[in-house]
Amino acid sequence: MQDDDTRYMNYALKEAERAFDQGEVPVGCVIVHQGEIIGKAHNQRETLQDPTAHAEVLAITQAAARLGSWRLEDTRLYVTLEPCAMCSGAIILARIPCVIFGAMDPKAGCCGSLMNLLEDNRFNHRPDLIPGLMADECGGILTSFFREIRARKNSSLN
Repeated sequence: MQDDDTRYMNYALKEAERAFDQGEVPVGCVIVHQGEIIGKAHNQRETLQDPTAHAEVLAITQAAARLGSWRLEDTRLYVTLEPCAMCSGAIILARIPCVIFGAMDPKAGCCGSLMNLLEDNRFNHRPDLIPGLMADECGGILTSFFREIRARKNSSLN
């Protein structure tokens, strides 16, 4: 499955690049069902002025519409950055059985960094979790984005 996982994470990275190009924090997500991408999205919080417009939430909405069910059983979610509390909650509620993510998020990550909601035994659904796939590539686009933001901010101050 590793080759497929890398291939799908590359699709998520393409979504992150789209976010980067639109001035959004570059996080991308794809959801796969039986070898087919049924949901794909990137962060759109600034574009939509919606705090819930994270890549995972938007991709989950697409996937549910595609399957005609809120239960996203037999799917795999690939995301370039460790999901936050909101996205982790949506993943649990959507019954997604497997989550693969790239870079850790020490400031907001809830799949191992700050806490691990996906492996909390108190929830009725606990997805399998595969952290760190293509972490360097996934983290690199975020580093580049924030470096560019800081450089623009510093040049406007001069």
